[in-house]
Amino acid sequence: MLHDHVVRYLLLLPLFVALSSCGVEPVPEPPPKKVKAILLGDISNLVERSFPGRARAGQQSNLSFRVSGPLVELPINVGDEVSRGDLLARIDPTDFETRVATVNGELKSAVAARDLAEAEFNRAADIKKKNPQLISDSEYDQRLGRRDTTRAQVKALESALKLAEDDLTYTYLLAPYDGVIAATYVENFENVLAKRPIARLLDTDAIEVVIDVPERQIGYMPYLVSAVVTFEAAPGTELQASVKEIGSEASAVTRTYPVTLIMDRPDGVDIRPGMAASVRVTGRLPEQAREVGMSIPATALFNKGEAGSFVYVVDESTMTLVQRPVEVSVLSEAGVLVQSGLAAGEWLVIAGVHSVSDGQQVRILDANAGE
Repeated sequence: MLHDHVVRYLLLLPLFVALSSCGVEPVPEPPPKKVKAILLGDISNLVERSFPGRARAGQQSNLSFRVSGPLVELPINVGDEVSRGDLLARIDPTDFETRVATVNGELKSAVAARDLAEAEFNRAADIKKKNPQLISDSEYDQRLGRRDTTRAQVKALESALKLAEDDLTYTYLLAPYDGVIAATYVENFENVLAKRPIARLLDTDAIEVVIDVPERQIGYMPYLVSAVVTFEAAPGTELQASVKEIGSEASAVTRTYPVTLIMDRPDGVDIRPGMAASVRVTGRLPEQAREVGMSIPATALFNKGEAGSFVYVVDESTMTLVQRPVEVSVLSEAGVLVQSGLAAGEWLVIAGVHSVSDGQQVRILDANAGE
């Protein structure tokens, strides 16, 4: 009897297995979508905010000759301080002096020929005026032609002489401003070519400092009230600087914009190019702040026709996307200005807005911190 029960159980076991396999397994939810976003800031983020920077010369130039030839003078060395007009290098002027003398001689002969042709034409013109029968039209035209030809020759040689004299002047390489020789690229008595760098000159009277500003703050840089620079090499010394240039293109790696500040060289403080600096900036929006709005990257916007412009912000409590209408003002240095619809402290999606949807679960990739 027990044997029959065992056999019956073994026969029904495959049926139980088959029936259990027909159950529907739960479908796993898709993982949150990664979205690149920035944390919206306001001008208060710039108040007393410090940025690392590095000093460089206010002006720097690679100097070269306009003509080619062998060097005969190179009285400079790296580190030399020079004044505007000082001789930095000189090319052998012999060939250029010869050219000036040759063209000058040709010009004198051409002037004499022109003066003779002028006199002959003036006589022919006087005769033709008083007694036209005494000179033929062909003779008159010949003298007129000689006069015009010799005039053109004189003008051409005057231009050639000016060019030869300029080339002679260009055999001298002079300092265009006060500065320090940062590098030399040739040795004396080398044969150098025109436009080949001879020396690098730094103007150290004005010092520049370059800082990198995140894209969420770059739109506020034109509204800086002050920028105070300190150098590790001169602790305790604070220097006032002003904005010289705001970069128009962000770094592909750091997503920051270069901002160049400029200041006068302080007395008694040796600030050299390449020194590390710290820049403390203070900014205030103007009274018409409502007209200025909040600057955001243009890639954060998408348009829904007559409904207007929209962005996606991240609801941090649920980590889902919220579609938000915004009022766009004008283009700005960092993208576009939004007059309403956004607030400081919100996460704004700045890439791939056409591949996500309202309410979608996401994970934030901070565009300023990297992935």
